[in-house]
Amino acid sequence: MSEGTDTEVGVTDSPLRGPTLSTSTSSFEALDPHDPNLSRLATTMFNKSAEYLYGELTASLDDYRLIEEMNQATTAKYNDMKHIAINVSKSLIELNAKYESLIPLLEQIDQLEDNVTKLEQAAYKLDAYSKRLEAKFKALEKR
Repeated sequence: MSEGTDTEVGVTDSPLRGPTLSTSTSSFEALDPHDPNLSRLATTMFNKSAEYLYGELTASLDDYRLIEEMNQATTAKYNDMKHIAINVSKSLIELNAKYESLIPLLEQIDQLEDNVTKLEQAAYKLDAYSKRLEAKFKALEKR
């Protein structure tokens, strides 16, 4: 295989610099004229690549902003829940203190209920006794 033939893969002779690896119609040599269509396509490719990268970066930035907003909302919610829990705890302590102060009164109510039950039983016995007495009295009266 000799230099400059098409049998060598990708190697051609440049008229100015000798063998190169490029087989395109455009070269990157400073003195060679550039193809305007290729320049326009390259510019478009770089612009589109820049837009794509910008979009990727802004998407990531938007994701981080969203996560930051979610974290702030969660923090605010937890602070609200903390205040609610503190208020519930205070209310529970107050209710327990009131209950403790009511225990003697509740015990008195229980004692009164027991006394009323005993009094009711005594009243039923007295009523039954008075009915028996009345029946005996009527029986004696008839004689």
